[in-house]
Amino acid sequence: MVLSSPVRLWLLPNAALLTALSVWGIIRYPHLPSRIPEHIGTDGVDAWTNRSIGSAFGLVFVHIGATVLLTACAELTLRVTPSAELPDNVAPFGNGLVRSSLNRPRTRASALWTARALLTLNACVGMSLLTGCAVLWRSAPEPEVSGWLFTAMIAPILAGTALTVASAVRDRRAPAH
Repeated sequence: MVLSSPVRLWLLPNAALLTALSVWGIIRYPHLPSRIPEHIGTDGVDAWTNRSIGSAFGLVFVHIGATVLLTACAELTLRVTPSAELPDNVAPFGNGLVRSSLNRPRTRASALWTARALLTLNACVGMSLLTGCAVLWRSAPEPEVSGWLFTAMIAPILAGTALTVASAVRDRRAPAH
């Protein structure tokens, strides 16, 4: 699948973030202790695991998966025919479904807005995972974690989610033609 121009452009920050995370992890990996955090709860590290590629780069792999998934969603959003361009006299999936039940953008402009929101959400997820990697890739196996960690990890995801929801609400409130 060849990505459309808007997706390629908006994917650049995500690719840069993913590259930075990967390079940083590769540099840090030889200096990690033999036991690294496996799970961090509200009271700090509550589970440990032996250092391995999978345990050290788990968050990077999650970001790769999120990038693939959200990029595909953004690309498909741009490729679907907007509801404003569908003929009025034809039911898209037969007579059993109502036009309003289709979950598609109303216009090409709203499709572009939604695709950008999805790729921004992915960058926000990457920023959250960057914070997690900062804790995971510490040199000393410390069980204490600052109280700001939860906020630093959840705030970017909430911001990206709010932008994506705002995009959907904006699309639903816009006139079809």
